[in-house]
Amino acid sequence: MSASNPAVRRLADWDAARLRDLRETHGSPLYVLDLDRVRANYRRLARAFPDADVRYAAKANTLGRVLTALGEAGVGIECASAGEVARALDALEGTVDDPGERVQYTAVNPPAGDLDTVVELWREYPGLTTTVGAADTLDRLAERGYDGRLCVRVNPGVGAGHHEKVSTGAEPKFGVPYDRATDVLADAADRGFDVVGIHAHAGSGISGDDLAAHRELVARMGDLARDAPVPLEFVDVGGGFGVPYRPEEAPLDLDAVADATREALGDVDAQLAVEPGRYLVADAGVLLTDVNTVKVTPETTVVGVDAGMTTLLRPAMYDAYHELRTLAPDAGERGTVAATVTGPICESSDVFCTDRELPAPERGDTLAVGNAGAYGYEMASHYNSRPRPATVTVEGGEATLARRRETLADVTRLEA
Repeated sequence: MSASNPAVRRLADWDAARLRDLRETHGSPLYVLDLDRVRANYRRLARAFPDADVRYAAKANTLGRVLTALGEAGVGIECASAGEVARALDALEGTVDDPGERVQYTAVNPPAGDLDTVVELWREYPGLTTTVGAADTLDRLAERGYDGRLCVRVNPGVGAGHHEKVSTGAEPKFGVPYDRATDVLADAADRGFDVVGIHAHAGSGISGDDLAAHRELVARMGDLARDAPVPLEFVDVGGGFGVPYRPEEAPLDLDAVADATREALGDVDAQLAVEPGRYLVADAGVLLTDVNTVKVTPETTVVGVDAGMTTLLRPAMYDAYHELRTLAPDAGERGTVAATVTGPICESSDVFCTDRELPAPERGDTLAVGNAGAYGYEMASHYNSRPRPATVTVEGGEATLARRRETLADVTRLEA
């Protein structure tokens, strides 16, 4: 199921017969993730940023097989929680002498339990880097005896992204205010932390239209690096590289982004670091879901499927567009209807699309949902007491059940 390495893989590029076979074997709903495509996406990005340290933003997809595949390719892993740190270290075990050297924990208002866990892991993996976004996190780390590698996240006052909920660069929640960053860096060094870098992130799903904002963020980080009171090992400008969710959208011009990044950063005595997440995994994944209900109404044809907002939250949360494809062998011979595809959740927001032209649906059809490799399973939930779906990985043409389907017993097992 792997393909060559075009800048984007469209939903039509997936083999329909192969997807039907996987659904027949593993049931529905089902996530399918092509690890060969994940590696190919990384190779393309590495060619565009040959001198940068690439760190995968694990929150896009923390499946262990994904983390291991990228770790074996030499990619670092950027983690947003203690749980992600633990999973990253497990996945990287055996790939390097100290897996911590490839792991960066970016603390955002970290709970005490997260700091306790990360500091304990740091004692075992001293190469681990912790990124702080508030001055008082220095106090909290010092109280726990942490004096290891430290990066300071900066709020550059510049944000971008596909939705206001994922634009982080100008949000007060994220990072030390730009005009206080040098003071925090100096204070951290004076207190004995091993200060190694600075970090900023504009947002998620950045497109070519956002290049000016990205360039401005990188330029500010370059200025800060040159004014830093301590030598820096790296300048991390985040990731957020977008992918085209709509079939008519052009792929991101990654070479143009890389050129703009290097130009904006300027000469700094530190290595550039980038943190792609979505870009590496989004088009490597699809979600398969069965049609169980076809209801013709005066307004639209309602197509009920067995996946919902508990399976893929992005449409309900961000009004996100995902391409849909009917996998029935005779789909091309059917006429089309304006279909509203909805899930089984008791919420009006549980809708994948409204009045989308699709082949006339039939009960028993399987639909494929494109670009589901990023923030799909990661944001799945047990709302309405629904078990989460299975995940299959494909590698070298071979399919492997990477995560079994949950049962109701899994949903309730923690109850007293």
